[in-house]
Amino acid sequence: MNLSSDEIMETIQRFKNATLTLIKWLLCATLSGCLIGFVGSCFHLLLGLVTDFRFENPNILFLLPLGGLVIIFLYRIMGEADNKGTNLVITAIQSNEEVPIKMAPLIIISTAITHLFGGSAGREGAALQVGGSLGNFLAKAFKFDDKDTRIMIMCGMSACFSALFGTPIAAAIFSMEVISVGIMYYAALVPCVISALIAQKIASYLGIAPTAFTVDKLCKLDMLNGTKFVIMAICFALASILLCLCLHNAANLYKKFLKNQYLRVFVAGLLVIALRYIVGSTDYLGAGSNIISASFVNSCAWYVFILKIIFTAITLGGGFKGGEIVPTLFVGATLGSFLASVFGLPVGLCAACGMVSVFCGVTNCPITSILLSIEMFGASSIKYCVLCIALSYLLSGYYSLYSTQKIMYSKYRTEFINKATH
Repeated sequence: MNLSSDEIMETIQRFKNATLTLIKWLLCATLSGCLIGFVGSCFHLLLGLVTDFRFENPNILFLLPLGGLVIIFLYRIMGEADNKGTNLVITAIQSNEEVPIKMAPLIIISTAITHLFGGSAGREGAALQVGGSLGNFLAKAFKFDDKDTRIMIMCGMSACFSALFGTPIAAAIFSMEVISVGIMYYAALVPCVISALIAQKIASYLGIAPTAFTVDKLCKLDMLNGTKFVIMAICFALASILLCLCLHNAANLYKKFLKNQYLRVFVAGLLVIALRYIVGSTDYLGAGSNIISASFVNSCAWYVFILKIIFTAITLGGGFKGGEIVPTLFVGATLGSFLASVFGLPVGLCAACGMVSVFCGVTNCPITSILLSIEMFGASSIKYCVLCIALSYLLSGYYSLYSTQKIMYSKYRTEFINKATH
């Protein structure tokens, strides 16, 4: 094939531009991975320290309402009383809205307070806010335009998520997939992957082990067992819808009946304390990572996942800060663990399927969910997880943890819809 001199020069110029872009993002992603990975790792270690302190001093739970007052006070004096959390980060990528740098220390401190005093919340959702805030700060420091700023925000989200969770590939894809379902921001692929890998390495240097669970037993995927997994996937999809409805409606109910933010969070703290003694267990306080691990070994009771939804909705809806993702994994793992006893299937396998399926249902991120299953459980359980993830994605409808998330393409037809989530 003969190429003209103009075509040759155009090809050379394109390669040169691509190379310069690669160098730029390698440098930016490396800096982002190192800085945000370190911050995220310190955040992880801080939450570990406050959680250990709470376990050693269980009566500190009685200070939860006061901790809530401190959180509201901090957000108010910083001018962030109406902060939208992770929804703000998503909006920033969609429409160039600013993610202030002060959002990072605010969410770190307030999430630590929530975990210290026993509020039911996670950490990865907070990590998205930390990463997005710091990513936006770096973009401003580099004087990037709006388009490159979006990439830096996603890069920061990937780095912090990876540092806290130890799943770099899922973290890299999640920040690209969660913004607008059906459209992937592939321009962010290289920086997100690089920053996530570096952040995870930083976390490992600081002694933070990746989140991983052992699925020691599998089963034959025949017609009978396949039908059982389909039924379980339907249950996982319904659980994801229930979780989204409870979280959103709890916040709305608080705002309807308690207009004052201080009163709202104080009442929420009292409700958590009351519920802890009504159910007679501390299993639903904090993130509940220990219960997630236990659900891979022993079957859980049917009501465990429901109680976690209630505790989390009361905590986050009332104004406490933290993530929604670990509670989501708690709900999925404990529901799957219970269903294993119902259908006579391996407990660990069903818990694994439940974790990633409910995660998919509430985030609408099937690719991330598949990658998460590989990084957390290994490849042996992938076909069971993929089956449940696919069905959960379809059946969970347009519900989401994040009200600003957009469904760009229909889940049911090859049709562009640009629909807001519920």
